[in-house]
Amino acid sequence: MDPLFHLLLFIIATVANLLSAVAGGGAGLLQLPALILLGLPFPVALATHKVATVALGLGASLRHARERTLELRFSLYILLAGLPGVIAGASLVLAIPERLAEIALGTLIIGLGLHSRFSPGLGLEHRPQRRDIRGYLVGGLVLTGLGVINGSLTAGSGLFVTLWLVRWFGLDYTRAVAYTLVLVGVFWNGSGALVLGLLGDIEWRWLPALIAGSLVGGYLGAHLAIVRGNNLIKAIFEIVTVLVGLSLLVP
Repeated sequence: MDPLFHLLLFIIATVANLLSAVAGGGAGLLQLPALILLGLPFPVALATHKVATVALGLGASLRHARERTLELRFSLYILLAGLPGVIAGASLVLAIPERLAEIALGTLIIGLGLHSRFSPGLGLEHRPQRRDIRGYLVGGLVLTGLGVINGSLTAGSGLFVTLWLVRWFGLDYTRAVAYTLVLVGVFWNGSGALVLGLLGDIEWRWLPALIAGSLVGGYLGAHLAIVRGNNLIKAIFEIVTVLVGLSLLVP
């Protein structure tokens, strides 16, 4: 294939995943539509996108590991709560009315951004809360539902997880984004990619450039988020949520 085409894929992946690594989700805003515009059918583009976004989580993990912000027990809780939903969602993706789901998801995602925008202090300080049985049960049920969204729909599930960790468990944006990128990016997306790969096709020839861009963008975005802190992450989160929501609403 043309080296310029691979360079284009690398640039798209780098920009999309850099923004996603700062905001805690939304790589599909640029990457998935680009893959479709470049000629991939939707199911192939979705499966290829899912595989590539695993590299986003790996790239971000390399940077966040140096900060040691993740708690092992809480990380395992997020994994156990979300993975069943991811597998179920990826198995059902072809049976869901895609357009109806995108409209509903886009509306909800815009609501996330507006909620954060009109809650000035939200996520700016780390104040752990609801670490009791009821808190974990309710939080886990919601994470399972978000796993279904992650496995079945195109973009935005990471944004839901980020805001849920901030709102329900009292994390600041920096920590919430770290959990989302590492756990959702690597393990949730990895499981979804595996199921989609078994059910459909992946464009393997495009993956080297996409994975390289995802690794670079994930690392740079995580570094920028750590250096600049919660105020930048909150602002980028609000912008990306509105853009992702609008991209889903516009046919």
